[in-house]
Amino acid sequence: MQAITIYHNPSCSKSCATLALLEENDVNPEIIYYLESPPSSDELRELLAKLNLDLRELLRSGEKEYADLGLDDTSLSEEILFDIVYKHPQLLQRPIVVRGDRAILGRPPENVLSLLEE
Repeated sequence: MQAITIYHNPSCSKSCATLALLEENDVNPEIIYYLESPPSSDELRELLAKLNLDLRELLRSGEKEYADLGLDDTSLSEEILFDIVYKHPQLLQRPIVVRGDRAILGRPPENVLSLLEE
C-alpha cells in the first residue's frame, strides 16, 4: 500500500475521528501537524490538484479570521490568498488525507475509506 499522509489538527474532532478511522483500518499514516508546519504555496497547490478543488473551496468561511481578513472579497488574487493561508493555516478545511496522487477531505471521516480501497 502506498504511504498515507494526514494533515491533522488534534483539536478538531473530525480530524481526530479520521485519524482513528485510519488506525482502525491498520493504517499508520504520516501525520503533518499543519498548524505548526503549514504547507507552502507549492505544497498547497499540489494538495489542491489532488483534491480537485480550488483554494476558495478549501477555506473555512465560518472562521473569524475569514471575515477579519476580508476573504469574501473575490477580487483578492490567488497569490494573496495562498500567502494568507500560509500565515493562517487554521483557515484550511481539515483533515486532508493523501495517498499517492489522490487526496480526500475527511468530512465526514468515512470519506477516507475510498483511499484504502485501492
